[in-house]
Amino acid sequence: MIRAFRANARDHRASILVAALSSAFGVALLACTNVLATYIRSTEMGEYGSTQVALTIVSGIFFVIAVYVGAIVTTNTFATIIAGRTRQIALLRLIGSSARAQRRSVASEGLTVGVIGAVAGGAGAAALSLLAVRLLTLGSVLPAASYRVLTPSLLVPVVTVVLTTWLASWAGSRRVLTVSPMEALGAAQERPSAAVRTVGRTVATSLLLAAGLALLVLGVLLALGVFAGVPALAGLSSYGILVAFPGGVLSFTGLVLAAPLFMPAVLRGAGLLLGRGAAARLAAANAVRNPERSSRTAIGLVIGVTLVTMFVVAAESWLQMIRAASDQYPGMYAGVESVLTITMVVFSVLVGFSAVIAAIGVVNSLALSVLQRARELGLLRALGFTAAQVRRMVLAESAQVTIAGVVTGVLLGTAYGWAGAQSLLAGIPGGGLLLPVLPWPYLLLIAGAGALLAVLASVAPTRRATRISPVAALAVD
Repeated sequence: MIRAFRANARDHRASILVAALSSAFGVALLACTNVLATYIRSTEMGEYGSTQVALTIVSGIFFVIAVYVGAIVTTNTFATIIAGRTRQIALLRLIGSSARAQRRSVASEGLTVGVIGAVAGGAGAAALSLLAVRLLTLGSVLPAASYRVLTPSLLVPVVTVVLTTWLASWAGSRRVLTVSPMEALGAAQERPSAAVRTVGRTVATSLLLAAGLALLVLGVLLALGVFAGVPALAGLSSYGILVAFPGGVLSFTGLVLAAPLFMPAVLRGAGLLLGRGAAARLAAANAVRNPERSSRTAIGLVIGVTLVTMFVVAAESWLQMIRAASDQYPGMYAGVESVLTITMVVFSVLVGFSAVIAAIGVVNSLALSVLQRARELGLLRALGFTAAQVRRMVLAESAQVTIAGVVTGVLLGTAYGWAGAQSLLAGIPGGGLLLPVLPWPYLLLIAGAGALLAVLASVAPTRRATRISPVAALAVD
């Protein structure tokens, strides 16, 4: 296990960082939840037990989101790595190694990555959380109280991240099973479009989307009290978020699984907006010709934009609902908005961990995909493309990834954020149905940040790839 990891350590730097951030997120989240619970108990809101329940639910949701994002990024990273190792794996198959042995080797690398990253991230977050609480208490930002920061429960995120990283590497390495020894005679390459559009993928995607959307709608309707007259569901209005959240995870998993089916077409449409030059046309065609590669790159940006958009829309919707409810019941909601604002500030910092995890996935996928295409780029140079034209093509690919990823992410984030806000707070006294609240300055900032990230991520690997002479590039395995 250690030997396999050492041999490919450079491929796993991003995955180790993702595991470390996921573990740090979970540990910091549990520590902050403990501190916030103690703080809320010292306010008027502490009299309501539902506040503690809501805080615990929201904390658990954010932790699951972080682990989920980390798992998807790790799966995509390992899938990209395996695509680049196709010829190496085929050579090992040719001399007698089995596909299952190769997959176990890759999974053992994932386990090592998970252990190293999770332990380092968890230990660092625990130390920083303890230091932060002490400094905030000394600075009178937090009232003096007995805050429990370091608890045995902090081990849960560490173990969870190790297991999810291992499972994600196993899922991401599934292509090993399809590599034949004959592929040792060719270059590493992605699977064609026909091999991606399988019946199994279509059926699994349809089931996940149908089940997820049904649970999302049911969670919102429960919170709105639509089923108040149904005896079996009448007492479940406070648990709408617990029904809607699994629905969100299932439906988004279905979208991620379906990405190679619909994302290339979205990317091609975005590419057509970039003009009719040779570089732009080739970039648009590449999205359809290599659906797995293009969808893996785009879905990382979609995850990040969806996550941040979901949070800002949910936060604005929560505040709007609390303000509307406090106008009707001013005595009941005294001091609630200040507590909610502090909670949102804390969670906005924590959700940044997940956004950073998704950003690392975008950068890593773009970098690996460009570097693994040295042979393709060398062929273009040999056919007459200049280095500047190759760079423009990769830049056009990054631009279409940005357009498609940002638009898709904002639409999904708005829908999920609204559903989350409704299923959590629609049932409170004075609550009810509220249209999505769109904080446009934040959305424009998200779009700009996503565009900058995607473009900058492709600059360094493209320069490195185009510095290689066409003859040398064509000789790359």
